[in-house]
Amino acid sequence: METLKRAREVFRSEIEAVEATERRLGRNFEAAVEKLAACSGRVVITGMGKSGIIGRKIAATLSSTGTPAFFLHPAEAVHGDLGVIARGDVVLAISNSGKTDELLRILPSIRKIGAVTIAITGDPDSPLAAAADLVLETRAVNEADRFDVIPTASTTALLVLGDALAVCTLERKGFQRRDYAFLHPAGALGQQLTRLVDDLMRPASKMPRVSEGVPLSAALKTMSQGDLGLVVVTDADGLLAGILTDGDLRRHLIEKDSIKDFRVEDLMTRKPKTIKAGSLAVNAVRIMEKHEITALIVVDRGNRPVGVIHLHGILGGKRLYGKG
Repeated sequence: METLKRAREVFRSEIEAVEATERRLGRNFEAAVEKLAACSGRVVITGMGKSGIIGRKIAATLSSTGTPAFFLHPAEAVHGDLGVIARGDVVLAISNSGKTDELLRILPSIRKIGAVTIAITGDPDSPLAAAADLVLETRAVNEADRFDVIPTASTTALLVLGDALAVCTLERKGFQRRDYAFLHPAGALGQQLTRLVDDLMRPASKMPRVSEGVPLSAALKTMSQGDLGLVVVTDADGLLAGILTDGDLRRHLIEKDSIKDFRVEDLMTRKPKTIKAGSLAVNAVRIMEKHEITALIVVDRGNRPVGVIHLHGILGGKRLYGKG
């Protein structure tokens, strides 16, 4: 029981540090996100000890979400590694005390280089804060250990602040799920997006399709059986003539009371969006996002429909339909 009680005290101490840091978010945080999003170079994170360990994680998170970043050890920086910093870079300098010697020694050189310095510290009146262009404050009244010396609550607050910076920056830059997949080609989503549309589409043998001239009622029956909310329409030569979606039907019924006597070509969309067979799935996603649609007809070089690819089949992380 004593162990569980102490564990809960540690949790509470670290939660309080995160909450206290959250309360200190303000204009400087917004300005820091703007600096990171507009960075024309790279983001350099530097810090000693446990701050450096969290700094490595922040660098990894930024890099994986579209903001090139790396960790620079301040002790190595004073021995020549400062050469990796260039004008246009943004430096995140981390020190809970704001008095770390190794960090303070490199700040004048960073300023001469012309990089922007953002300090992350628990002391807004520290030498580090005074030397920085922007200051972000973390706040841990006490560390979680009984001696108040082991970096615990302070590093947790730092970790969460770093995550907040990364998430806000990626959203500010318009980073999308497909961009994340490109940077993680070994992940499930990355593997989906780097596959061909041919591997993920519903093939022609299972594609809901009708010919021009069929009654609209017959097209709707085919649409319902195909469970994609659409039917592909071909001409007498088997070439793509159009597409009829459930959206087309809804828009029609708003204006008309009946679909009697209508044929499929009366409501279908001519020249629908398509993608060539053999294209990457990520290109299909780009077309769908651009035109705010959820499905594309896959065509061959002769403009014959050979399949339909649906957004859910790509981003859902699983194959919704098989070949056949």
